[in-house]
Amino acid sequence: MNQRSFGKPGWKVSEIGFGCWGMGGGWGPRDDAEAKQAVRRALELGVNFFDTAYVYGDGMSERILGEALQGSRQPFRVATKVPAKTMEWPARPGMQIAKAFPVDWIVQCTERSLKNLGMERVDLQQMHVWTDAWADADEWRKAAEKLKREGKIRAFGVSVNDHEPESVLKLVATGEIDSVQVIYNIFDQRPAERLFPLAQEHGVAVIARVPFDEGSLAGAFTPETRFPKGDWRAGYFKGERLQETCERVERLKGLLGPEAPTLPALALKFVLSHPAVSTVIPGMRRIANVEANCAVSDGHLLPKEKLAALKEHAWPRNFYQGAWD
Repeated sequence: MNQRSFGKPGWKVSEIGFGCWGMGGGWGPRDDAEAKQAVRRALELGVNFFDTAYVYGDGMSERILGEALQGSRQPFRVATKVPAKTMEWPARPGMQIAKAFPVDWIVQCTERSLKNLGMERVDLQQMHVWTDAWADADEWRKAAEKLKREGKIRAFGVSVNDHEPESVLKLVATGEIDSVQVIYNIFDQRPAERLFPLAQEHGVAVIARVPFDEGSLAGAFTPETRFPKGDWRAGYFKGERLQETCERVERLKGLLGPEAPTLPALALKFVLSHPAVSTVIPGMRRIANVEANCAVSDGHLLPKEKLAALKEHAWPRNFYQGAWD
């Protein structure tokens, strides 16, 4: 497993990280035992960065992850997130930070997450939504300073609103945060335009999420795919969305080759081919997926001509809008 530098903290993190949303529910039936086995297998294969959040199953993902990591002899880093007190996604530009993220709420949520994880300190705490209207506010600064001073967190960052990489530029330019987590994949390439260069300039680590576009870029769907009960993607890919997505994914198959023989490999290597990315966090719940994703970390990135061809497949859209209606 190749490792990369994680911004100002200077950690060495696995370039393939472990996204833990699915372990908390909402993706069809849960299998907690296999999820724990998947975490342990990831550790064996060199994964040392795990990303979760309190709202993933109201702490369920954190609890499963904490139990799976307990007693591990392999070193690891854990990141979690504080939800807005208003429980709104995305952050509305007019929302006051005093209502969404008061200091005591950030501290309280961090302590609750630590209890779920069974840990005394978490490596990275993140605000789960963001708007740059908050960049000059004191609340997040005071909370981050307090939590670091008390030894409850090592670093502080933000998770950027879905498909809004420009909404965090002002904050990144302050150089006062340690990381940004942002959607970056073959379809949504916009973070590379302004956010990534700015993050590199200010030593801010980049956590790339949704590399498979919630599964489509893994190549497992067809227009006839029907999602199981309790799987929120039935809303994400509703109506004509799935048909059009599958058509666009099909066009990518012509770009497969020795360095990326499968669609999942192509999707992950596209993300990893940008030097600003510290780690990519595909969602993983099963051992087979862990092994396949980790195998992509083979030291070979995509050539320039392949990356140029993939630029033509950018497809800006936001399927999260209306997904939960």
